[in-house]
Amino acid sequence: MPEEVIGKVSDFFARPVVAGIGLTGLLKLGDKLHIKGHTTDLEFVVESMQIDNVNVKEAKAGDAIGIKVSERVRRGDVVYKVTE
Repeated sequence: MPEEVIGKVSDFFARPVVAGIGLTGLLKLGDKLHIKGHTTDLEFVVESMQIDNVNVKEAKAGDAIGIKVSERVRRGDVVYKVTE
């Protein structure tokens, strides 16, 4: 499946398991993401995201968002949106 780069992981929080991501593209709830890095390879569907601790349905380039992830990701990991 084709993928487009839409951001990079800027932060990771262990509790709750959340990735901070700086976006360079548009992201909406329900989009499928692939986070890839040196030791990271994680695919999931975005079920919730926040900007400044407020739930949002979409975010655009330039936004800094937090999303729940199922496992550890690392600063600098590349965030791809999987497009059908």
